[in-house]
Amino acid sequence: MTKEDVTTLILIAKKKSGMKWEEIASGIGMSPVWTHSACMGMNAMPKAKAEALVALLDLPAEAASVLEEYPTKIWDQAVPTDPCIYRLYEIVGVYGPTMKALIQEEFGDGIMSAIDFDMKITRVANPKGDRVKVEMSGKFLGYNSW
Repeated sequence: MTKEDVTTLILIAKKKSGMKWEEIASGIGMSPVWTHSACMGMNAMPKAKAEALVALLDLPAEAASVLEEYPTKIWDQAVPTDPCIYRLYEIVGVYGPTMKALIQEEFGDGIMSAIDFDMKITRVANPKGDRVKVEMSGKFLGYNSW
């Protein structure tokens, strides 16, 4: 059984259960963003979380050990065509240099970690139409000089 096989089983079980990612995440005691990422094969689950997910979604027992495997974080490098993903790509293309400049102005030369990191996606009511709020928090990692 591969990570791709387990992802397929998870998506089938999710559809069958009618649960949202928020409910699945709550059921294993993790955030929805991290849970979805791990279920898509992009993060390794700790043993207890993998076992909890297998029980929650009634997956085959073998799926737990696959969920615990360290992933190879490779994704399609082409420009995304899914409209939602493309807009995020576009945001980074347009505002990436600005974000970098403001991070460096505030913190110095370095990057925001995607390892010591969390993200939250929420709905914000607005009279002109509800807004999507994406909040990211990553540890600043300064570049070393030697």
